[in-house]
Amino acid sequence: MTHTQAWQELKEHHRQISTKHMRDLFSQDPQRFERLSLSFEDLLFDYSKNRITDHTLRLLCALAGQCGLEDKIGRMFAGERINCTEQRPALHVALRNRSSRPIHVDGEDIMPRVHAVLDQMRAFVDKVHSGAWRGFTGEPICDVVNIGIGGSDLGPRMAVQALTPYHKPGIKVHFVSNIDPADLADTLAVLRPETTIFLIASKTFGTQETLANAHGARDWFLQAAGETKHVARHFVALSTNRERVRDFGIDPANMFPFWDWVGGRYSLWSAIGLSIALAAGMDRFEELLAGGHAMDEHFRSAPLDRNLPVVMGLLGIWYVNFFGAATQAIVPYAQHLQRLPAYLQQADMESNGKATTCDGRAVCCDTGPVVWGEPGTNGQHAFFQLLHQGTRLIPVDFLVPMHSHYAPGEHHNILLANCLAQCEALMRGRTDAEARIQMEAQGLDQADISRLAPHRVFPGNRPSNLLMFDKLTPRILGILIALYEHKIYVQGTLWGINSFDQWGVELGKQLAGTILTELQEDGALSEHDASTAGLIRHARRNL
Repeated sequence: MTHTQAWQELKEHHRQISTKHMRDLFSQDPQRFERLSLSFEDLLFDYSKNRITDHTLRLLCALAGQCGLEDKIGRMFAGERINCTEQRPALHVALRNRSSRPIHVDGEDIMPRVHAVLDQMRAFVDKVHSGAWRGFTGEPICDVVNIGIGGSDLGPRMAVQALTPYHKPGIKVHFVSNIDPADLADTLAVLRPETTIFLIASKTFGTQETLANAHGARDWFLQAAGETKHVARHFVALSTNRERVRDFGIDPANMFPFWDWVGGRYSLWSAIGLSIALAAGMDRFEELLAGGHAMDEHFRSAPLDRNLPVVMGLLGIWYVNFFGAATQAIVPYAQHLQRLPAYLQQADMESNGKATTCDGRAVCCDTGPVVWGEPGTNGQHAFFQLLHQGTRLIPVDFLVPMHSHYAPGEHHNILLANCLAQCEALMRGRTDAEARIQMEAQGLDQADISRLAPHRVFPGNRPSNLLMFDKLTPRILGILIALYEHKIYVQGTLWGINSFDQWGVELGKQLAGTILTELQEDGALSEHDASTAGLIRHARRNL
């Protein structure tokens, strides 16, 4: 990317534009909002409050073109092995393919297998919701516990909460991911074994944290059920390892498979989404899939400058690589999206937190930003101070529905007003003259005005995107998730990295295995640094 003509032109363009203020760009161009916003179904994407001009966007699109972005988008949808280190396709798009178009892997159309799992999920969900699936005492299921970690937890947990207004009466879904025993204990404390079913989400059925929690749940269950034969009525597996699933006591007929071309952080669209379907119903889950597919079709066909994921991704490149922005804030003005920042944190940072290109060379520019955030309006009374008056440039994505699922009126109007106000305040800021005029209107004397004015100035010129939609439905949730997935791929493609592996999580796991053995056994330690060795000895003395 850094060797393209567009990159060199962007460097010069940044030098020219970096001192311009967005309030001046707006005052000089009354049509700025109309030109720098895009619509897709019920979604409005306003990116006019960014430190860009039309020329910036043209150069960024030229950069994408010179990096072969359109070809690489096509390669993903064609099922090519774009996960270069693991030699796998990245075909989460197949899981939500609602068209009749086949998708091939090694010459096989994989869509029949995808549809078969969806049919299996529907049959199971219908049995649970109808009461036909009963526990070992003959009582219907009331509670579902998803036991997973990483993508097997963050995505389903986020989506289940986002779809709260659509939840089926009589079914409550819980999540356990932390190996801290408090997580499992707190969850089980309010449940009855007779009416609880567990979803064990692990592709290999060998993930240490997940299996430890699964065995803990199994022990708790058997204290009440007694006989191991009852495990089959209360545990199902979201996995591909039939032998390990059977050894655990789960009937392989109740194993819901997925495939190695489904990355963990993209797996909510697969059988890993069974908790979503149990919470909201299979019809709603398929509406979620349809929303993701609609965004897929837009991503693969829209021109670069009218393509929502492409424009979002290019804006991120602009700030990370030319303005030196190290972080990206995600601020949903929707309570039920409160887990979205954590979900996108994994999706982005595990995908693009890389320093090595696909061909094994060191990258020559910054890559993935630190992604973080919380819902507004709480954030306004917490970290927004730094966004407005801090020394760091932090781009912000705001998300807000225009209508609530709940009682309309003042509450939602206040929410919407605050969201729009924060976007405007970050862009406009407040000058010294404006601060002084405001204080004079409040009756402050000149001495206090002079003392306080520097503290009441807001520099503004802080960039943000606004994603506004009619209501948080399953379809719009699918659109939003797919939008961010594709944005991440756009950025990884331009940086020349593989967005679909996650080798960075392996070293800590390997070391943890060695240390666990040393904590549990006496004897000499393997080779550690002095700090780690000292901590192991200290823990041994006190365990």
